Amino acid sequence: MMALTPQAWAVGAYLLGVFAFAALLVGLSFVLGGRSRGRAKDEPFESGIVSVGSARLRMPAKFYLVAMFFVIFDLEAVYLYAWAISVRQSGWSGLVEVTIFVGVLLIALLYIARTGGLDWTPRKREIGGTAPGSAPATTPNHTTTRTRWGVSTWSTR
Repeated sequence: MMALTPQAWAVGAYLLGVFAFAALLVGLSFVLGGRSRGRAKDEPFESGIVSVGSARLRMPAKFYLVAMFFVIFDLEAVYLYAWAISVRQSGWSGLVEVTIFVGVLLIALLYIARTGGLDWTPRKREIGGTAPGSAPATTPNHTTTRTRWGVSTWSTR
């Protein structure tokens, strides 16, 4: 049978201590915790405010799309930070690799911006659309659009 090294004993003692401490905390919370039940105890309570309504909010898919973009482009910072720390050891080949990496990410960012993935505002639409057989509602040098924040008129001169 193989003899255990001092490092193996230290890791085993550490793991035993961690599990013993976790069991102690769970046991103490069970023994010292409250047991009373009631209607007010079963309601969610956060930050000193009793909640009103349902927590089931419908989020638009655009929110999740932007969240995924953030995660993807945030990882870019992690890789660039690791490259910046070892820039002297990586040399010219590291510079070429990081240039290709940033180039691919810039192409992806341009594609996302071009397809409207980063556009949070609603699309502008013409006010006073034309009925079949009628003249356009805009003057020759002005266009009126409706946005989320109201109506805006701008000149094309």
